[in-house]
Amino acid sequence: MAGTNTTRERIVDSSAELFRRQGYTGTGVKQIVAEASAPFGSLYHFFPGGKEQLGAEVIRTSGRLYSELFAGIALAAPDALSAVESFFSGAAQTLRETDYADACPIATVALEVASTNETLREATAEVFASWIAGATELFVAAEIPRERARELAFAMLSLLEGAFLFSRALRTTEPMEIAGASAVAAVRSALGTSA
Repeated sequence: MAGTNTTRERIVDSSAELFRRQGYTGTGVKQIVAEASAPFGSLYHFFPGGKEQLGAEVIRTSGRLYSELFAGIALAAPDALSAVESFFSGAAQTLRETDYADACPIATVALEVASTNETLREATAEVFASWIAGATELFVAAEIPRERARELAFAMLSLLEGAFLFSRALRTTEPMEIAGASAVAAVRSALGTSA
């Protein structure tokens, strides 16, 4: 039937949602298959490496989706400055709309397991590297020198991920708004310098 997710897609989607809200270690395999309306054995059919293999797939899939979201925002914006502003305001809106439950699943998992699970650390590092590369290219296209563009990419993503953490804990978008203003100011300064 058109529009219906396959069992594998439902498992990945349900896992991403659960990891984002509860973290990797707080999510059990039985909960994943129940949320995905999938038979228990199907998880091991699609992911013979179990929860760890599934976790790596979820990280990479979610990372691509967030890259596509950022690219879509950047393409719709008239310039890099507006793109950054829209990115942070969209993140704040998502936090409000989901009652602060919806944040970055990659950062959530990275904080939990980066020092204890090499497979998941590698997956999160791969995603973060792709985000840094994408943001760097956005800034290079705005005629910011590559080295400075890469620094801005790191700064922007660090501000974003930190703001997610503070906003969820404090249950306010104030950290996201302040982080967004800081990111916009840094880009504005870099644009002024490169002009």
